[in-house]
Amino acid sequence: MTPATTPEPFTRRDYAERMARAVRDAAAMGLSGLLVTPGPDLVWMCGYRPTSDTGRLTLLVLTTGHGPRLLVPAPERPDASAAPGADAVLITEWGDGQDPYAAAAGLLIPHGHYGVSDATWAVHLLGLQEALPLTTYRPLTTALPLLRAAKDEHELARLASAAGAADAVYEEILAVRFAGRRESEVAADLARLLRGHGHSQVDFTVVGSGPNGADPHHEAGERVIRDGDTVVLDFGGLKDGYASGTARTVHVGAPTDEERAVHEIVRRAQQAAFEAVRPGVACQEIDRVAREVVADAGYGEYYLHSTGHGVGLTTFEPPYLVEGEERWLVPGMCFSIEPGIGLPGRFGVRIEDVVTCTRTGAVRLNATDHTMAVVG
Repeated sequence: MTPATTPEPFTRRDYAERMARAVRDAAAMGLSGLLVTPGPDLVWMCGYRPTSDTGRLTLLVLTTGHGPRLLVPAPERPDASAAPGADAVLITEWGDGQDPYAAAAGLLIPHGHYGVSDATWAVHLLGLQEALPLTTYRPLTTALPLLRAAKDEHELARLASAAGAADAVYEEILAVRFAGRRESEVAADLARLLRGHGHSQVDFTVVGSGPNGADPHHEAGERVIRDGDTVVLDFGGLKDGYASGTARTVHVGAPTDEERAVHEIVRRAQQAAFEAVRPGVACQEIDRVAREVVADAGYGEYYLHSTGHGVGLTTFEPPYLVEGEERWLVPGMCFSIEPGIGLPGRFGVRIEDVVTCTRTGAVRLNATDHTMAVVG
């Protein structure tokens, strides 16, 4: 297996620029600032990931006119101070016996309107509302849904590395035995290979054989894979903090003419969607392009899921390539393109690449062959 390489760490400047951009974006949306609690937003902003989730209030406060301030429980200050972006924030603490919400209130405008992390515990939001009853809040999903969507060159390099590792996993899984084994056994192979190629976290290892491949939400189960099965493989996780995700469809033994034809329709839909990516195109348009290819071939009713989703610090995040999403693509956005056809009770096909939008079009981060591989 390819040895894992450690990328260059993000710098103080990287984190400072992210937080400054977040403040500008918040102001443009009429917000007084942002309140960021533990989760991917906090990691992206300042590199801090608490070692344990004790339920005690940890809050990054970003407002115009003040530098970033991070409020943490006193025992956790050493860990916070060791975070890679700690030099870009002012760390304050609250101690045992203190009211953490009173401490947070001193950092906020009494009548402010704030964007708040989606994963904020209800007890913390209620505590802030009690301490400052005139404040109002909006979840970041609605206030700034594309906050982390446009990646910089360092983030794109990590995403490319994660995609390359997933590609290596696919190349290796083609050599394992499929026929006579349970889906869960092949899924375990995928998980082992992902970790062997540098993934610290495995988020999903879908193995959908035969009729199970028609279910876009199927997880690897105990069905025994048989000769003649079409098998959907969809897997990914986190490498160096950034996500991978890819899907290919293989066949145990020689596929039928119909199976080849359906696979070719999905391949053409994926290619058409890829070619439609460019700045200024609405996210929903990529979904429409892929669906048109499938519908024109007579399989529109069997296209059962959205065409794609953002990929970054998590394997599923904005933007979403789905009807009704009118936001435009911009350079640096990174997302999956994964059309599929599922014929209930029979078989399914899905092909997924992670791609990034550039100033001139799209670039694939996954590079494995799109043809239907034959496995044993």
